[in-house]
Amino acid sequence: MKGSSKIAPYVFIGPTLLLLSIFSLLPIAVALYISLTDMDLAGLADYANISFVGIKNYMDVLGDPVFLVALRNTLVYVVVGVPLIIMFSLGVALLINYGRSKLFKTFRIIYYLPSVTNIVAVAVVWSYLYNPGIGLFNYVLTTLGFDRVPWLTDPTIAKFSLILMALWRGIGLNMIIFIAALQGIDRSYYEAAAIDGASAWQRLTRITLPLMRFAIFFVSITTMIGWLQFFEEPLVMTEGGPLNGTVSAALFIYQNGFQYSHFGYAAAGSFILFFIIIAVTLLQLRLQRKQNEE
Repeated sequence: MKGSSKIAPYVFIGPTLLLLSIFSLLPIAVALYISLTDMDLAGLADYANISFVGIKNYMDVLGDPVFLVALRNTLVYVVVGVPLIIMFSLGVALLINYGRSKLFKTFRIIYYLPSVTNIVAVAVVWSYLYNPGIGLFNYVLTTLGFDRVPWLTDPTIAKFSLILMALWRGIGLNMIIFIAALQGIDRSYYEAAAIDGASAWQRLTRITLPLMRFAIFFVSITTMIGWLQFFEEPLVMTEGGPLNGTVSAALFIYQNGFQYSHFGYAAAGSFILFFIIIAVTLLQLRLQRKQNEE
């Protein structure tokens, strides 16, 4: 009986570890090996054409001006997009949570729907909105007396156009997480604060936000990881253009791997991005731990 009780946990966790090893750890190991080779279509057809090149791919990627541009673009996406997503998601969650009518339940669905809508369908709609000639946005601007905006044809403006679309798509999921955290706060805190004469702003800053710090931290981590892998929007809307103005690190990896068939080069780029994500995540965890200790 004692022996079986010791084996039981491994029996239950064994299938999960097996699946994790086959579909996660093994592909990572294979990708790491590919990143150290010059694998391309010829190598894929005949393994004899594959040569071991060591860290040459990593050095070439780090010296590639397009990759450096992609990293700068990704930094812009993260610095601008992540705070906006968190602020808007939290703001919408607060408004919906404080509402008591059935209308606010409908708003939950309305805000959540974009996050589960197919990106291709979203891209088609937003392409018409951004159209320089017949788009709704430029129509409104010209009606108000402003000039037309080159939403997707100017490298700088195109970045912020994609951020706007991603912001619209990304609010819903984080809003649900924040609403769940808000509903987990004991109402007695607010009742006691109201008796003491605390204003709505004081209740928000002294009760709500401190008690939601773990939810905010979780959303910050997941949102930042998602924006470091910003891919679908530039792929579908601009394909990285104009003039590589919207190419992201993830899109750079995709283009080199699946369009140019430079598999070793793309694998090296993917591991560089992987290390960046790990470093940023560990930094956030350390800052959060230090903040909790203070």
